[in-house]
Amino acid sequence: MESAPVSNERLGFGKMGYGCQHYRRRCQIRAPCCNEIFTCRHCHNEAANMLKNFCDRHELNRCDVKQVICAVCDTEQPVAQVCTNCGVNMGEYFCEICKFFDDTAKGQFHCDECGICRVGGRENYFHCKKCGSCYATSLLDNHLCVENSMRHHCPICYEYLFDSLKETTVMKCGHTMHGECYYEMIKRDKFCCPICSKSIIDMSKTWKRIDEEIEATAMPEDYRHRKVSACLPAFHPLLSQPASQPATLVSPPLVSCEL
Repeated sequence: MESAPVSNERLGFGKMGYGCQHYRRRCQIRAPCCNEIFTCRHCHNEAANMLKNFCDRHELNRCDVKQVICAVCDTEQPVAQVCTNCGVNMGEYFCEICKFFDDTAKGQFHCDECGICRVGGRENYFHCKKCGSCYATSLLDNHLCVENSMRHHCPICYEYLFDSLKETTVMKCGHTMHGECYYEMIKRDKFCCPICSKSIIDMSKTWKRIDEEIEATAMPEDYRHRKVSACLPAFHPLLSQPASQPATLVSPPLVSCEL
């Protein structure tokens, strides 16, 4: 009975004192692909992708990791939350499915349908089966579904979105990109989706101003009776309904189910 408080105190020993630039955790992983030790999967991938021989470059499959090394006592052991030797929690958050450890509280949760861990609190997100990812509950029955919209690369920086650590923006057209890329695009006065060219913000005032300018400008006689057809519907309100509001950060970043 007297050993219980000591055991509980031991679980928290070294919390936030170990880890890497990606995660705070009290363990390292042994990568089965190259038998090397790294703090997390990202550390492995960054090192592996710097190899001179392009053919040697590779990424670690998180599901293949079988062994971890306790950062407190250096004991190598099968993947588990508590060290079998010194009794510390190797991660306050631990996902047995993803074999993921994290000492930082981020509202981590595992989505069975995504197959990975995400952050932000399970109660704040739902999984859209058609879009193939978790979205904020504010978009439940309130977004345009695009099949597997998250399973492609950001059209601005080309990083794969589904397991990105960055927040993702879902635009009114249903397409997705990184939130920081979205706002950088807005700063550069680009107001249409890079994928489908539909408006990503409310352009009604702009269209009205353009229409007023057109009406106030006399058409030269040579062009007065000519007609043209538009091929980009987003650039005119008669052809496409413009977005009524800016896009919102609604897809939770990966926490991730990384090791």
